Amino acid sequence: MSLSTSALKSPPTRPFRYIALIVKTASQVTISPARNVRGTVSLPGDKSISHRYAMLAGIAEGPSRLENYSTGADCASTLACMRSLGVKWDRQSYPAGNIIEVQGRGPLLSAPTAPLDCGNSGSTMRMLSGIAAGQNFTSEMTGDESLSRRPMERVITPLTSMGTRITSQSGRPPLLIRAQS
Repeated sequence: MSLSTSALKSPPTRPFRYIALIVKTASQVTISPARNVRGTVSLPGDKSISHRYAMLAGIAEGPSRLENYSTGADCASTLACMRSLGVKWDRQSYPAGNIIEVQGRGPLLSAPTAPLDCGNSGSTMRMLSGIAAGQNFTSEMTGDESLSRRPMERVITPLTSMGTRITSQSGRPPLLIRAQS
């Protein structure tokens, strides 16, 4: 999840050639060509990948280090739900980016003491419902008012066809995912 050019072979050291910017109008910029560009680019963490890595790290055995984890609210909901399921994690902020260190529990998680609050994250609810379906306890998954209006049949249908018992509000959250017998 991080981009680094340190592994690339460095070209011979030469003086920097600066790119000249000439502003013609408020919307036009002319950029003169440069022979080479050197530096580091830091991209924001990817939301979709961050959700998946946090969940996979939580059900893995042992420690995982997630670099450049997304700082968005949806990904924070995933981390909060994983913590409610007994997964320990810690956030580290270094100059290189946002880092989450996760201590995976293996495939069997702990029963939550309260409903799993997915906030406004449909990704959290949809992906985590598959993990919850494989546990030996019952989970309730909730969300904010907006998430409560979103359809969840695309996960309810396949999970129920595999034997999971799920109760919903006409295919919408909250979801009650019962332990498999």
